[in-house]
Amino acid sequence: MSVKDKLNKDLIPSHIAIIMDGNGRWAARHGNARIFGHEHGVEAVRSVVEGASEVGVRHLTLYAFSTENWARPKEEVNALMSLLVHAIEQETGKLNKNNVRLGVIGDVEQFPLEVKDKLFKCINNLKTNTGLHLILALSYGSRWEIIEAVRKVADYIKQGSVLPENITNEFFESFLSTKGIPDPELLIRTSGEYRISNFLLWQIAYTELCFVEKLWPDFRKEDLFEAILEFQARERRFGKTSEQILS
Repeated sequence: MSVKDKLNKDLIPSHIAIIMDGNGRWAARHGNARIFGHEHGVEAVRSVVEGASEVGVRHLTLYAFSTENWARPKEEVNALMSLLVHAIEQETGKLNKNNVRLGVIGDVEQFPLEVKDKLFKCINNLKTNTGLHLILALSYGSRWEIIEAVRKVADYIKQGSVLPENITNEFFESFLSTKGIPDPELLIRTSGEYRISNFLLWQIAYTELCFVEKLWPDFRKEDLFEAILEFQARERRFGKTSEQILS
């Protein structure tokens, strides 16, 4: 029996988020420049998107480029931009065939015009699809996102549209990049690192965390199924006791 066959179809996470880590180390192990790892990381994305669609995941958020990644060497950033444009062009047809809808969170205004144009053209072409919602976190950082939300809330207070004592979790969340998207139930990080790296800090308050030793270019949908199977074996209490959950 395959791992996929072992999954409880009634307990598939609605939203899975992935920190795709290890491209650079994978390239180094193969005696190549870091961009070589990023190029092969696209294969992992393709497999995971396919796997998520197969088992009924509704939302898949991939941490593709952080706000901190802008500090990397200029040559690597430029190569990543070119790879992103190429991947968007190459994958649009397949995403459409598989009924995948595309979204983006992050400060995309920082990206070159060509990247933005290709990205939003792809999002528009896929907007009527009803299958998996693939969300790319690009130029994204959770601290950036929270500060942006605080600024917007402050404007509401300044205009007298809301009183501070009336600010609720739901009101604050309406200003986040992930507005309308359920919080992730499962967060996966590859490469054996045990960090969150400024990713969805508000949204993962009760998310199950899964750390995988494999470097991202080696990650495939079978690894995704393993992570989901581990998730299904956990008890999610949300601050309650086991007795309360079982009663």
